[in-house]
Amino acid sequence: MSRLQAEHLYKVFGRRPDEAVTKLESGTDREQLRADGTTAAVIDASFTVEPGQIFVVMGLSGSGKSTLLRMLNGLLEPTSGRVLFDGQDLTALSPEKLRHVRSRKISMVFQHFALFPHRSVLENAGYGLEVQGVPRGQRNSRAAEALEMTGLSGWEKSWPDELSGGMQQRVGLARALATDADILLMDESFSALDPLIRRDMQDQLLALQKRLKKTIVFITHDLNEAMRLGDRIAVMRDGEIVQMGTAEDILVTPANDYVASFTRDVDRSRVLTAGAIMAEPDAAFGMLGKDGKELRTERDVMAAAPATVPANTPIIELFTPCSASELPVAVTGEEGELIGVVPRSRLLAVLGEPMTPDTPGEAPAGPPGSLTKAVASA
Repeated sequence: MSRLQAEHLYKVFGRRPDEAVTKLESGTDREQLRADGTTAAVIDASFTVEPGQIFVVMGLSGSGKSTLLRMLNGLLEPTSGRVLFDGQDLTALSPEKLRHVRSRKISMVFQHFALFPHRSVLENAGYGLEVQGVPRGQRNSRAAEALEMTGLSGWEKSWPDELSGGMQQRVGLARALATDADILLMDESFSALDPLIRRDMQDQLLALQKRLKKTIVFITHDLNEAMRLGDRIAVMRDGEIVQMGTAEDILVTPANDYVASFTRDVDRSRVLTAGAIMAEPDAAFGMLGKDGKELRTERDVMAAAPATVPANTPIIELFTPCSASELPVAVTGEEGELIGVVPRSRLLAVLGEPMTPDTPGEAPAGPPGSLTKAVASA
């Protein structure tokens, strides 16, 4: 079962919102509604988030991403549609039951820290537990543990104004982790930070996720951040999700010109992986090894390869071995078995322009690995 599911969510502000949803469903343009004083902030948004997954929603300001996030935990009531949490319809809960879910099952990390200036770092980190009614000794212990996880051990007695912006955001993250909620909702949580601190926070989140395996919905306007963090990414424009998929799907086969405009400045070498661009192992058969013997088996390929890398290796790490040898790099699976090869020509081909829907011979969007169709002729 999916941990979180959105089913045909609409959020309309203004007069006669239900009537506006009916018009949108029949094909009325969002701008036509705006002329009548009605704003369609989210239009027919549907997606699932699996347990332990980081699901990123990205888009420009006004695209509807933050409104969508607030519907996921009931801070905003959908005009139409449902939000399911572990199969339970949150939109059907009473206010009391919804508050219970929000205080224990879903935590939120805000963009501007939202720390209490008159409370210590430890007290801020334990605030969610205080709301739950957890006794002081227990909540201080759990808050201290969360602060240690976020690298703030030793700062428990400090005040928020004694901390840097990055450290304050770590307190916000610790507060969310201390409640041990099943889902973390993160609304532009790192966008107020300087670039270096921002990347450090991304590293921190990925390290924590590897350890804790939380289910996370992360909102951002930065595609590089989305691609670095997201297991799956939804791109929003004017209230609608215009594309959804892995970072590789969006980078290689953007759904339209709007998505393609985001991907042009992305460093593809740090996003795409060896597993995404590899060819079948037999692509190396018939090549000559260093000893002049023909490669006939997978064992031959493994022995002759200039490097052997796991499938999740960023392709930027393949440049050196590919430049040093005519033989392809070997790509291995979880058990160390050969699952593919990356020839030099394939590596160079995939660094070209992304394929768009108007490009002849477009590779269809698909799961990781479908990228091989886009460079099959390389």
